[in-house]
Amino acid sequence: MITLTSDFGLKDPYVAEMKGVILNINPKATLIDITHNVEKFNIRLASFMLASAAPYFPKGTVHLAVVDPGVGTERRPILVQTSKGFFVGPDNGVLMVAAQSQGIEHVHELLNPNLMVPQTSDTFHGRDIFAPAAAYLDKGVKPHEFGPEIKNPILPQFSIVEQINGVLACEVLHIDSFGNIVTNITEKSLPNSLIFNVKLSHVALKLKFGKTYAEVAPKEPIILVGSHGFVEIAINQGSAADKFKVNLGDKITVKTS
Repeated sequence: MITLTSDFGLKDPYVAEMKGVILNINPKATLIDITHNVEKFNIRLASFMLASAAPYFPKGTVHLAVVDPGVGTERRPILVQTSKGFFVGPDNGVLMVAAQSQGIEHVHELLNPNLMVPQTSDTFHGRDIFAPAAAYLDKGVKPHEFGPEIKNPILPQFSIVEQINGVLACEVLHIDSFGNIVTNITEKSLPNSLIFNVKLSHVALKLKFGKTYAEVAPKEPIILVGSHGFVEIAINQGSAADKFKVNLGDKITVKTS
């Protein structure tokens, strides 16, 4: 099984071209679209989408993600092997939140020309390098056959949560359509507490920790772990992002009360 995530949209033939390459190599592949409507060049959003969907796919799934503003430059094409499957895409951080959650075992640079299309374009590695890699992986080609192992893949700043003197320094990973503020804090890194002091860009809050949005009255804020395993600041039946004037990438601090 191969999943596809990109910022290509569906107006152009780019997604179909990638699927055509995959099916020429591996006609029995099962292809699943996660989304192709990631905002153009938005690595952060693609990373969140991929990390949200990947846990629900079977062991051995190959996840192909192409949001690649640095295509054709010195940024590396890579595959990441985890305890559960594989991630293929550019070495710009887009794969790493999802891959880290599964436990990274090996990372290889994609350099073997025999596992690419015969003539590669400088501007469409999704079709010419990443799609063939995903297809061959799904057919059983071993990761080491694609190229040398590397030890220094790019870890995006938005995946890093620092803990200093009991304070979690994080940032806004995503704002969903309800206005929920999704941070990059995962459930396992959140301390046990019933009340948290949260400092946003324009306001400081003391928030109850809950399991559901409706544990507070309508229009009241709450902090909880959302359905994708990330800590959220939300307002019951309202938009926390609008009320607190929060944007993607804003810095947040969280500490126990």
